Order: sequence, then structure tokens, then C-alpha cells
Amino acid sequence: MANELLDLSITEIGVLLRTRQCQVPDLVEACLAREKQTRELNAWNECFAEQAREVARASQMLLEQGYDAGPLHGIPMGIKANIAMAGQEMHAGSQILSGNIAEKDATVVKRLKQAGAIILGSTNMHEFAWGGTTNNPHYGASANPWNKDHIPAGSSGGSGVAAAVRSALATLGTDTGGSIRLPASMNGVTGLRPGIGRLDTEGVFPLATSLDTVGPIAASATDCALVFSALAREPVPLVPVSLEHLRIGLLGQYSEAVQPDIASAYTDFQTWLTTQNAHQKTLSLHGLEEAVNALVLINLAEPSAVHLPWLTTSPASYGSDVRALLQTGLGVTAVEYLQAQRYRTGLREQLLAALQDVDFILVPTLPFTAPRKGQERIDIAGNEESVLTGNMRFNALASLSGLPAISLPAGFDHSGLPIGMQLIGPDGSEGKLLALAARFQQDTDYHRQIPVLARS
Repeated sequence: MANELLDLSITEIGVLLRTRQCQVPDLVEACLAREKQTRELNAWNECFAEQAREVARASQMLLEQGYDAGPLHGIPMGIKANIAMAGQEMHAGSQILSGNIAEKDATVVKRLKQAGAIILGSTNMHEFAWGGTTNNPHYGASANPWNKDHIPAGSSGGSGVAAAVRSALATLGTDTGGSIRLPASMNGVTGLRPGIGRLDTEGVFPLATSLDTVGPIAASATDCALVFSALAREPVPLVPVSLEHLRIGLLGQYSEAVQPDIASAYTDFQTWLTTQNAHQKTLSLHGLEEAVNALVLINLAEPSAVHLPWLTTSPASYGSDVRALLQTGLGVTAVEYLQAQRYRTGLREQLLAALQDVDFILVPTLPFTAPRKGQERIDIAGNEESVLTGNMRFNALASLSGLPAISLPAGFDHSGLPIGMQLIGPDGSEGKLLALAARFQQDTDYHRQIPVLARS
């Protein structure tokens, strides 16, 4: 029963809970068993097993007494380790914050609890969210559930893995330069990066304060919609949209320098749009090649400003990769930082103008599938590219412009690794992005695939 239960969506499980066909403690036990079964993937830093069991019993009792907190009532969730949970350690994947007990919940955690969700524990992450591998020197590396020799991306890697193997039915991640969308793509799940300022980040340890967001990762767009609705405190319609007359913007050659399997999935997605009578238009945008440079500069300077006191007093406490990035950030000049911010303003203006002519912009989430652990460079269409800059190429657009974006499963490569597609929308379009993704997921089953490891 446990395996079958975890195959279901949050909505489907909600029906079973409310018709007494399963109980909240059963659901929590199923997730805890799946965590134990997949522990070698190192998705979790800590599971609050006994606390979750107590809350599950209370949640079930409330449901039986007619107290229903809503669609997330009794739903087990995981929280990235840089998000504060009252009474629990908030270490942000670091040694520096080891033993830091949060006095209160982050706003997003408080809202999940008010919506009835059960917090199972904290998920593993790249140290201080500054990296894309979740190879953490203090808490161990997470592994991709589709192939343990490959990375799960980062920095919300543990959240992506937990959602993929269903050791939680949904998780929270943070996204600065792609840290929700990258794990969503590499682990075969759905991840929503809300627009800047859309959700309260109080209680979330910052990486780059002008870029940081927090959002949901789950199997499907409808599951993400339920979580986002609770976080934003506004209803998100779960009825997938009609695509007739929908206008989708493409970026031409900018989106075409990708691995062959990515190119094939991108073409398949466009074909699906055509079958749904959506209109596609190639946009004329300039200077997109500079987006990664601008994102790198901002993402070097702002974290170094946050970490300057610790860099001065205890640099050896950082992992070598994060220390090197933070020390490099100290050398970014004010002129370089301001030029990057000026580029950012211009990019946002371009994208907003384009989004007057189209409803959404479609790009792959990544130009490649999950690299092997330790792999720093990767072949893309005959050219070698840094994994770090490749991670940012398409993700930089929404990050710099502050616009909402979603990554959704759109296929698998020849090795069986997941492929993600990304849709970018105008300010406030999170609900529409989720509805479009849900419409695609009506016609495909990529989001229903679960790694073999989770079934062994």
C-alpha cells in the first residue's frame, strides 16, 4: 500500500484521507520508509521522525473531528536547510552555522504549518546555497536518484531528490541563479521559481539578496500549485488552461546550442504546442549572451558582502569551492557590479516588452542532463562548456529579470536521465505558468516516473 500511496498526487491522497481510505500516520510512515530506503542518496540532513509522527496523529484526530486545514492537511514536506524552522538547527549546509537553533519559523514554513502540512525534516543543500552540485563537504554529497554517479544539481539538491523519490510529497527550495529549476530538471520533477518579492523570504538565509526567491518542488504542477497557493495565501486554479491562441516566444539560436537529446525534447515540446493550436514566435532579443556574466558578477559580489565577517575571521570553516567563490567576490569592483545591475535593468525591460507580444517564453532548463559527479566541463554540440556557466545560461534570464519561471519534466535522454523544459512569464503569472505546465502533464507521464531505486 505504501508504494502505491506515494505514486499518487497530493490531491488524490487528499481524497483518500477525507474518505477514510488511509490515515495521516500511514502517509508519514510511507515517506519515512522511503527516506530510509533511499538514504544512500543523502537527500536529507535530518528527519524529525518522532515529531512528525506526533503531528500526524494530531492531524488525523483533527480531520476526524471535522477540522480540515485545506489541501495540504496531513501532507509530509521537506524544507531546505537554509530555511528556519522553530526549535531546529538552521545551518544552511555550513559548518559556520552548525548548532544555530532557529527561534521561530520562516514565514513560508509558518504558512505551510497553518495550511496543515507536516514538516518531515531538513533537506541537504550546497553549502550556503552557493553552488550547483550539492556536493557538501560538511553533510556529504547528494546523488541523482536516476543514476547515483551523477549529480542532482543544486543548490536545492536534497529537495529535488526527496521530491523525485517521494520521501516527501513536496519540498521547499530556494532559487537565486537557478537552484529550484536545476534540481527540478535533473531529478525529473516540477519546480516553480516565483517572481522576486512574490513570497516572503523572512527566515531564509540569504545568498544574493537582490536575486533570492523561495518556492516549491514536487512531482507535478498541480502539487506545486497547492503548495504555492498556501505560501502566497491566494487560490491558484488547478484547471489546466486551453492552449488555443496562446502565444509562446522562442529565442532562436540562443536555445539551440544544447545536447541532441535536449534539442529533441525541445522540438517535441514545440510540436505539442502546435497540436494544441498555440502560436509560436521567434523573438528578437539582443545581448542575451551577456546574461551569464552579469549573473555571475552579482552572484559573486552580494554573497561576499553577506559573508565578509566570517571570511575575515574563519575562512577555513568554508568548503574549498565556496570559499574560493566568496573570496573571488571580494574582488568585484563597484563599477562591475553596477554595470551588471544596469544590464539587468535592460534585460528586464526587453523581456517585459517581449511578453507584451507573447504570453510565455520557452527555453530548455539546461543545455545538458545531469553531469557526472566531479565533472567540471561538458560537451555541448561539439563545444566544451563549463558546467557552472551552462547551469546559468537559460536560468539567468528569469533570475536577472526577477520574473517567475517553472521547470517541468519533458523527457529522458538516451541514458535515462531526466530533461526539463522552462517557461518564463510576466510578473504575477505564477498561476498561469502552473496551469500551462499542468496542461502538458495531462498529455504526458514524465512527471509520474519514479526512479527504480525508490521501488527496489
